Amino acid sequence: MPTKILMPALSPTMEEGTLAKWLVKEGDTVSAGDLIAEIETDKATMEFEAVDEGTMGKILVEEGTEGVKVNTPIAVLLEEGESADDIGDTAKAPAKSDAPRAEAKSEAKDDKPADKPAASKAPAAPEASDGSRIFASPLARRIARDKGLDLAQIKGSGPKGRIVKADVEDAKPSVAPAKADTPAAAPAAVATAPAGFSTETVLKMYADREFEEIKLDGMRRTIAVRLTEAKQTIPHFYLRRDIHLDALMAFRAQLNKQLEGRGIKLSVNDFIIKACANALQQVPAANAVWAGDRVLQLKPSDVAVAVAVEGGLFTPVLKDADTKSLSTLSAEMKDLAARARDRKLAPHEYQGGTFAVSNLGMFGIDNFDAVINPPHGAILAVGVGAKKPVVKDDGELGIATVMSVTLSVDHRVIDGALGAELLAAIKDGLENPMALLA
Repeated sequence: MPTKILMPALSPTMEEGTLAKWLVKEGDTVSAGDLIAEIETDKATMEFEAVDEGTMGKILVEEGTEGVKVNTPIAVLLEEGESADDIGDTAKAPAKSDAPRAEAKSEAKDDKPADKPAASKAPAAPEASDGSRIFASPLARRIARDKGLDLAQIKGSGPKGRIVKADVEDAKPSVAPAKADTPAAAPAAVATAPAGFSTETVLKMYADREFEEIKLDGMRRTIAVRLTEAKQTIPHFYLRRDIHLDALMAFRAQLNKQLEGRGIKLSVNDFIIKACANALQQVPAANAVWAGDRVLQLKPSDVAVAVAVEGGLFTPVLKDADTKSLSTLSAEMKDLAARARDRKLAPHEYQGGTFAVSNLGMFGIDNFDAVINPPHGAILAVGVGAKKPVVKDDGELGIATVMSVTLSVDHRVIDGALGAELLAAIKDGLENPMALLA
């Protein structure tokens, strides 16, 4: 019987993707291993191989379609002896993850149930205080949720009193009644705090101003979702230290002179990666990630490094960084960074790790607080190394190259004292760089 080809999950975190391009057309014969499509994930464009052989009977999702959910049928493959007449209902195109279009169709035929559910799950149907169901379209429920509206207080204008998009767009959150002794001018408290401004509200706010809408690609959407989730769900705390770099700068200059003939030039960031990797071995309890209902403590030091790319960032992972030489780490980092900027990294190259480094020193930033990249236990934010007045060990004033760092820590994984121990080990490694070669 005809076989459905499903939208693949090309990485563990992929939930949807863009079918960028079909490499075959209807009627083409394909074999297992043949490239049949290009799929855009949140991070890269990857080629999709056929796992069975047969004939492309029907393409269900056109190339260029965005927001195609994982495991959604995208094409039908015919076996030998089968024809297009055998496809039947298998060829029905799947619903797309496009809330506005789904709403438009629903509003046009509001008195009839939709043939298929929308690809993105709408909020559950609400109930009134007496237990009776409140009839509202999926988009109306979603807007109401975002704006903090109580649907029980809204009168629907759709068929049979159903609440539709227009009913909630201009509605205001219900407010608690003011007490008798409350001055008339005092604002009443909002009963339900809104989750944030809706798209419609923001567009109206700037309707009289000139602007350009910038479409979010998969990477930007994923960054928005992941970092919002990280700040809302991870109990961050922050530890700060100043690190003196004069010994490291002198040692680096000496090594680079010796390595010049091999075409190797070590960066300060290479030393930072190595120091972090070694520190995770010295403080193994901090080499851990949050796994929902448990902590996973890893044996190797897998250090992720933030790399800025156009429209977002990657965090390629340097695996077993504690066992690699500085020159090896330097070469591997340069390769990963170059391929990250070209969006040529495979998922296994930017997923995983327990710890991350984000360095904005090259932009002149003195210090900053980085957001933890889940499920990592911590991230080190690195500022610029600059000449500053310091008090030396003998009590005399002097000048030193000082770099400010901030360790953002997930308190579920690493407690304060443990985080301080980890940061002390990183500082010690950078201030005594010869030990990094041991």
